[in-house]
Amino acid sequence: MLPMQEKWSEILENLKKMLDPGTFKVWIAPLRAEVRDRELYVFAQNSFVADWLKERMITSLREAVAPVLGLEPQAVGIRIELASPQAPASQDRASSSLSVSSRQLHLPLPPPGPIGFDSTRQSWLYSFEDFEVGHSNRVAAAAAQDICDTSGTVNTLFVNSASGLGKTHLAHAVGKAISQSAQVIRIDYMTAEDFARRFVVSLNRRDVEGFRERLAALDVLLLEDVHFLQGKKKMQEMVLTVLKKLQDKGGRVVFTSSFSPRELQQVDSSLISHFCSGILARMDRPSGGMLRRILTRKAKRFQVLLSDEVCELLASRLRGDVRQLESCLNNLIFKARLLNCGINQQLAMDVLAQFAGTECGTDIQTIIRLVCESFGLTKRQLSSRSRRQDCVLGRNTIYYLARKHTELSLEDIGAPFNRRHSTVIRGITSVERELSRESSLGRQIARAVKLIERNAGLATTI
Repeated sequence: MLPMQEKWSEILENLKKMLDPGTFKVWIAPLRAEVRDRELYVFAQNSFVADWLKERMITSLREAVAPVLGLEPQAVGIRIELASPQAPASQDRASSSLSVSSRQLHLPLPPPGPIGFDSTRQSWLYSFEDFEVGHSNRVAAAAAQDICDTSGTVNTLFVNSASGLGKTHLAHAVGKAISQSAQVIRIDYMTAEDFARRFVVSLNRRDVEGFRERLAALDVLLLEDVHFLQGKKKMQEMVLTVLKKLQDKGGRVVFTSSFSPRELQQVDSSLISHFCSGILARMDRPSGGMLRRILTRKAKRFQVLLSDEVCELLASRLRGDVRQLESCLNNLIFKARLLNCGINQQLAMDVLAQFAGTECGTDIQTIIRLVCESFGLTKRQLSSRSRRQDCVLGRNTIYYLARKHTELSLEDIGAPFNRRHSTVIRGITSVERELSRESSLGRQIARAVKLIERNAGLATTI
């Protein structure tokens, strides 16, 4: 039998393979833990880290522990506890062995030097020049361009849309335009998750005040996926403090989210007020004409001329979002060059077959049926109060697909399961997070979503 410390070392190695390097280094590597029977006790140095681990890492921890203990993941118990300064005198020897002193548990300090916020390090991926403007996004595009102008009228912009409709494109376009201006402007771009990681680093360094001041010294902050802040009180307090200082001095802020401010739950009302203090711009799905223009423009970048017939075919079949439209076009161009042939309708049909059938829309009952078949669940199980992982994952996948492929409100999406719209938001956010992180769970979700979308005749985007 492996000694307890060797077991934890082996678990760490498994986690290192499963997680991206940044997440492992900041959140996992500094932890102390003990294995007892079928349970892993993880000791967090403060409640912020403990809450983050409980929300984000339980599944990954179970998967990392299972092979070490020779168990199935669902049979592994995970306990996240705060490290106690010292064991109470009344504790017996066994329980005292679980006590970890605060001195032992302090996270190692990163190398000295500031946590920089410097636009010269940011690789801006998109620009306004390659952003197609249409009826569905013209308000957002106009406000984003205005915020780049120091003499403009927009200082705060909140953009929300479904996945793949251009939120990140606009945020990068703003960053690129401002960075290329003649003025020296301090700008930083991050997701709310990035913000959380940097906040944790500042906690580890005991440099929270320095973190706050460096952010407040910015001229422009681009903060994506702010729905990640829901329920995270300490993070919200930090963001609110920074925003007040930025806005008091005339700084500029761009927020993006999959949800509008009024849909967010467990967010401080003052922070919601700041989100709403400028321009609120929703981006909807592009029209067929707009999709055709996007295809033509992107094809020209590859020095490819699409015929009207091929352009119409792609635009009519791929109505889900711009991201999957670009992916299909890239595949089409690659295949044409590989086969050394022109791009025609037959080749386009062959590539389309790998993506999906006609984007004809669907209803939530179809989505529920397909998710039940995919996850081996019944509708009664999904509608129950069960917190079993497969039930939670099934419900969250339904929320995600319904938000993506229907025009239902959050309340209507949650209604078949007697869930509030705040629960629906948390479920969608959870799925989006796992997909973006490409975790083992994220890959499992991606496979399920792709299969369900294909069976429903919907355009896939993963």
